[in-house]
Amino acid sequence: MTYHAQQGAGQCPVYQPAHNGPLPIHGPTFSANPHHTYERLRTQGPVAPVEIEPGIWGYLAVSFRAAMYLLRNNPTRFRKDPNHWEALRRGVVPPTSPALMMMGPRDNALWKDGDEHLRLRGALTSALGTVDTHQLTRTVTEIADHLIDKIAPIGTADLVAQYCDVLPMLTVNAMYQSPPAIGEQIVRTVTRLFLAGPDAAEANAALEQACLELIRHKRNYPGRDVVSSLIAAGLTDGELVPTLILLFGAAGPPPAKLIASGLLRILTDDRFAGDVHTGVHPVSAALDDVLWQDPPVPNYCPLYAQGVQVVEGVQVQPGIPILVSFAAANADPALTLGLPPGARTGNRGHLAFSAGAHACAAPDLARVICETAVERALDRLPSLTLAIPADQVPPMPGTFIAGPAALPVRFQRDNTHPTRSGRTAAA
Repeated sequence: MTYHAQQGAGQCPVYQPAHNGPLPIHGPTFSANPHHTYERLRTQGPVAPVEIEPGIWGYLAVSFRAAMYLLRNNPTRFRKDPNHWEALRRGVVPPTSPALMMMGPRDNALWKDGDEHLRLRGALTSALGTVDTHQLTRTVTEIADHLIDKIAPIGTADLVAQYCDVLPMLTVNAMYQSPPAIGEQIVRTVTRLFLAGPDAAEANAALEQACLELIRHKRNYPGRDVVSSLIAAGLTDGELVPTLILLFGAAGPPPAKLIASGLLRILTDDRFAGDVHTGVHPVSAALDDVLWQDPPVPNYCPLYAQGVQVVEGVQVQPGIPILVSFAAANADPALTLGLPPGARTGNRGHLAFSAGAHACAAPDLARVICETAVERALDRLPSLTLAIPADQVPPMPGTFIAGPAALPVRFQRDNTHPTRSGRTAAA
């Protein structure tokens, strides 16, 4: 099986000998059932050509082995630097492209290789290592209760808009001790940027400005927080702004969608509905099931071949982005061959947090935020049920972020403020 690059706009990778056009990994058809697209791509091989957005082409690794090979390979074969993106170098990618906002060059650890990566990654992991997880749990609990207090007397809510999407960013702002005005601006712009919508370029500019204002504030008023730690590590403003964008992006929409998907799983899946309250299956197991089946970041981690390379028998060309599909890799039938149903319950061998040198820098912090948020919702909203059929829950439109776009629910009204339901979800 061989792929080669067809010269022309966007550098469309072509499958030989038969080619009906790369399958799109964008749009309503893809978003409604992405796993159907992954299955079709898998029939073409472990790596297949795709359309990332209209006119933007790439490859997608859809097998677990191909994903691991790419994520753990030597940077002499595959590089992270988006300046290797041929279509971008040739000016083919429009400056307003939503994909560009997610895949374009930034001076942070995610897009660097070698010594530069080690330096920026080291500063990042050291700063995140200063976070007190016990205090983080208390912070999430306080924010969750504040949000729930607003909806508890009503008896209905859209948990995505009124809880899941808001909580992680409020938590991060509290962790970073952001001034309220700057924090509000960051909350408004992060989701717009990382959902890669039509206004992503505008959102990017606004987020960069908000991050710069936060950095200036922290230079004048340093504290015991992540931003102050990054400043103390000697990062320049040109490195701090994209590093904060990386942090806000990783700590905002992905945990928000994991919280929403986890609640949806618990409310609709017989394996978890009821069990989380009796202790048979804890909340963490439900979240890991989501991370296996429907990770909030389904496709990302673009890489660029250095010369013609071969991935699991598939030849890939330089200059064309190779995305890793964490969702497709986790669903690879080879992983469950011969295993009984439910054998992966409690297994954390998924790729939802990526792998290798560029893996998520703080998966444990993400787990604390998401588990605490789900537990508080279950504890504070008695008789919580979906207000619409499960198959009518709308999915997020997008390539890079996945999860419910809305989660309409009903629950027992609580007109005594504040109260607790007296029921504790399993931890």
